Amino acid sequence: MNTPKVTRLRDIDPARLEDVLRPYGIELAMVAQDEAIPGSFWGESEAGLIGDRLYVRPDTPVHSALHEACHYICMDPERRAGLHTDAGGGYDEENGVCYLQILLAEQLPGIGRDGLMRDMDAWGYSFRLGSTRAWFESDAGDARAWLEQHGLLREGSPTGAVLEGTPSG
Repeated sequence: MNTPKVTRLRDIDPARLEDVLRPYGIELAMVAQDEAIPGSFWGESEAGLIGDRLYVRPDTPVHSALHEACHYICMDPERRAGLHTDAGGGYDEENGVCYLQILLAEQLPGIGRDGLMRDMDAWGYSFRLGSTRAWFESDAGDARAWLEQHGLLREGSPTGAVLEGTPSG
């Protein structure tokens, strides 16, 4: 797999990512560089999820770690309880996940919102307006509203809570 140049876990202090994930009850589990990542839906260097553990290697893209963590945050408790590899989720959840991962990146020195959006574009996320930034700034009102409706976002900032109950939409 020919992977584009994106920010990887080895490029940041993993302790900062642990700090971001802690309020959500997500445990960061580091895997040795030459080992397969447990719970990785996409394989290769992509982050994996099993229960409340987010598995990463030094070569895992930061956007992948944040994306999978945000799936954990945005899924209902029943899915979270049986979580193993495939986070699933519908359209509204996926949009909420993408929006939230951009906000959480603000807490990672050296990445921030701009760096994460650049990495998302390099990796191949696709949005109808052509770029992550265009989507985030001009077309993500539904994602923001979904996050607010479910108590995951308040006044534009992540709340540190995971979704409770059954998501709508």
